[in-house]
Amino acid sequence: MAEKNKEYVEASKVLGMNDLKIIVSEILPNIVHSILVLGTLRIGYLIIMEASLSYLGLGIPPSIPAWGSMIEAGRDYMFNAYWISTYPGIALVILVLGINMFGEGLRDILDPRLKVE
Repeated sequence: MAEKNKEYVEASKVLGMNDLKIIVSEILPNIVHSILVLGTLRIGYLIIMEASLSYLGLGIPPSIPAWGSMIEAGRDYMFNAYWISTYPGIALVILVLGINMFGEGLRDILDPRLKVE
């Protein structure tokens, strides 16, 4: 919404471009990098949410394997067989950190305000 008030959008309107053409040719190329970065950062959040719900028993059905339900299944055996919960937890952390680092890398590459010349 902030992009529609920029000068280049108003200049396009003065030139007689219709709204759809302004969105496709002017606004979308300027916000696509922000959408990509936010999308990758939200993926990690959604994975954690699914694992949390599965841990609580509110996620996907128990017949479908999920990291949250794997961590919950090993909760009772933490002193005897710690690896039942630990390995899925480590895999979950590595996956979410990897996705977040990928999103941060995309932000560093695609955001022109961060480029040092």
